[in-house]
Amino acid sequence: MVKYPTGSSAAFRKLNYNYQAKHQRKHKNINFSDRGMNLEQMINESNKYYRTKEIAVVHKKPTPVQIVKVDYPKRSRAVIKEAYFRQESTTDYNGVYQGYYLDFEAKETKNKTNFPLKNFHEHQIIHLAECLKQKGICFTIIGFTSLNRYFVTPASAIIKAWWTKDKSSLTLKEVEDWSIEIKSGFQPTLPYLKAIDSFISDRKIHDDK
Repeated sequence: MVKYPTGSSAAFRKLNYNYQAKHQRKHKNINFSDRGMNLEQMINESNKYYRTKEIAVVHKKPTPVQIVKVDYPKRSRAVIKEAYFRQESTTDYNGVYQGYYLDFEAKETKNKTNFPLKNFHEHQIIHLAECLKQKGICFTIIGFTSLNRYFVTPASAIIKAWWTKDKSSLTLKEVEDWSIEIKSGFQPTLPYLKAIDSFISDRKIHDDK
């Protein structure tokens, strides 16, 4: 047993315990938006955590690109000089969770009072509507970066608003009313599946009626 100049080994254990407790509290209060992570990075980190823990399998969809011209300034390095999109991309992410197909888009804005609907393209709205018809769970994760607030919004609400004549944006109040707000944290970085659990629960209640 080792004794230290400031006291007994028991005192050292107490000091060590207090340090560990403080360190753990720091982890619990980590805010990843303050560490320079944008919304996409936060979701990617969350998806990695979900896959590692075998909770869900969700991936970011690759964007189909046709490479036209490549330069080789060095034998070990290639530089793409010209390329174009082979087709329109749909949404950012898709995957499987508890037997349900997930399909969603991630959007962020610096606005503090509203979310511009022009951030969505028509082909994305159509894609979400098609997935909903196949009973997929479709949604958008909206980040108000200036406010450090994140919302999981059902795709049905986004689709309805997007097709509403003369409606160019969603107010923050509308997003709050139609969505489930989630908080950034440590593991996972952005726990969006908590909101999906609520969507699944609501669907089960509806199906049982």
